[in-house]
Amino acid sequence: MLLRTRRPPSGFIKPCLPSPAEQPPSGPGWLHEVKHDGFRLMVRRDVASVRLFTRNGIDWSGRFPLIVHAVGALRARSCLIDGEAIAYDGDGLASFELLRGRRHDRQVALCAFDLLELDGRDLRSTPLEDRKRTLTRLIGKPPPGIMLNATFEEPGDIVFKHACALGCEGIVSKRLGSRYRSGHSRDWIKSKNPAAPAVKREAEEDWRKGR
Repeated sequence: MLLRTRRPPSGFIKPCLPSPAEQPPSGPGWLHEVKHDGFRLMVRRDVASVRLFTRNGIDWSGRFPLIVHAVGALRARSCLIDGEAIAYDGDGLASFELLRGRRHDRQVALCAFDLLELDGRDLRSTPLEDRKRTLTRLIGKPPPGIMLNATFEEPGDIVFKHACALGCEGIVSKRLGSRYRSGHSRDWIKSKNPAAPAVKREAEEDWRKGR
């Protein structure tokens, strides 16, 4: 008996996934971003609606209404934004436990870091820095429910050190001039903070699977 594979929903594009590394890349030619502990979302806006897709293409549009409203308020006919759904704790850090508990769904915001399409134009082949500039213009003065993820041009090891000191999950380093590719990419490099709750949680889950 043949197993049916689930078709991806209309308008969904698989996200670019960073390749893991012990240390961030050194030298020029990279931008660095803080990796927040949240849910990856591909946010598609068209004429009819705003839809929120997980990295596996599951529709979560009904879960985070603040994100839906914020993206719906942007001045665009259509867009596809790559970002992270996050909930902040009392210390101003993204908390996965708040997301998992579901009690704060109505306050969850989108931390946007890439733009794949705008007003019918596919931007995936344009350089990373151009996509980010276009995303910055699109968001403008951010309405409640959406924000830009900050980028840093300082050396990766310095950005990583500060991210770890703040208790963040780590950083993602992205190659300047790179295009957007679905699936794992060496143009995106993720360096994890070993002391972060997200990294400890992943280690515990891997241990349970191996029992």
